[in-house]
Amino acid sequence: MASLCTRWLLALTLAIPTLALADYQPPLARDDGWRVTDARAAHWNMASLTAMEAKLGDAGYKGITSVLIAQRGKLVYEGYFNGGEEGRLNDVRSASKSVTALLVGAAIDRGLIPDIHARVYDFFPDKQPLQHPDPRKQAITLEDLLTMSSLWECDDDNAFSSGNEERMYVSEDWLQFALDLPIKGFAPWMSKPKDSPYGRAFSYCTAGAFTLGAVVERVTQKSLGAFAAEALEKPLGITDVQWNQSPLGIGMGGGGTRYRSRDLAKLGELALDEGRWQGRQVISAAWIKQMLTPHAQAREDADYGYLWWCFRFPVHGTEQVAWAMSGNGGNYVLVMPSQQLVAVITSTAYNQRNAHAQSQEIFREYVLKALP
Repeated sequence: MASLCTRWLLALTLAIPTLALADYQPPLARDDGWRVTDARAAHWNMASLTAMEAKLGDAGYKGITSVLIAQRGKLVYEGYFNGGEEGRLNDVRSASKSVTALLVGAAIDRGLIPDIHARVYDFFPDKQPLQHPDPRKQAITLEDLLTMSSLWECDDDNAFSSGNEERMYVSEDWLQFALDLPIKGFAPWMSKPKDSPYGRAFSYCTAGAFTLGAVVERVTQKSLGAFAAEALEKPLGITDVQWNQSPLGIGMGGGGTRYRSRDLAKLGELALDEGRWQGRQVISAAWIKQMLTPHAQAREDADYGYLWWCFRFPVHGTEQVAWAMSGNGGNYVLVMPSQQLVAVITSTAYNQRNAHAQSQEIFREYVLKALP
């Protein structure tokens, strides 16, 4: 009897992986430029991906609409959940800021902006005189806005901040709102720039990212959406996208852009491959390197490049750097150079406390543990 039970348990154990793999469908080859491959043939841990799908299926995670994984330039996994679908335009909220950073780089590549040290106010002589005039305001550079470390009193995480994004949204002239912001003060418990890592005091400021988009519009003499299409989206084969505008028609470089999941993965692949897509240089490698270099410490567990977050996740027991486009609701495009990996997680869990934590958990506990 014991040997019979042993044989039965062995047969069941061997059957479980087969059952777990039964529902997996490799990403379909479409006419969007993505190469695809079978995760099983690439030796991914299918049990980990199956466990992820099970938790998504039983509502263990809320609002997740898609998970896509690409490695070495090929899509290996593509799943849609909770009403998500391949053609859906995902509102990725502040992940749009990272696209704005790419567009600033594209403008610099074209010689339309001299460099990151260009002074912000020099682009807007028509918006002066300003409220709260101060020579320190005139010295604010594009790099200060790219790193969320300008001296503007602007903090989206502080409801009392003069520059909190919710205050901007109820004004008509968002650009004037930003340019009129006062210089921040540093309370005794706050780190001053000279005492901060990288010499910059980080403060999350959507108004700054919006202003960067306005700079791009000024120098290109095109709407932000039109320049994005020309310099970034068309070269990547992205044909369906939605850009928002301020009440006065300036492109919203700070959030709310909508992309399909496979197109978000292209943006990640562009960052991973030093500005190339399918061998074509779209954004200069020099800009990508500069953009994906830590310039400020955003939190104890995260650094910040140029409108891209820098996290660390364990892979096979060793911490690895992952750069990220990140937006409200837990929307992420994660790029891990050491693994040649891009992962997209889209979500509609807007303003939910655990939204970012659950998306990062999906990446950490399932995607990374499924790596071959």
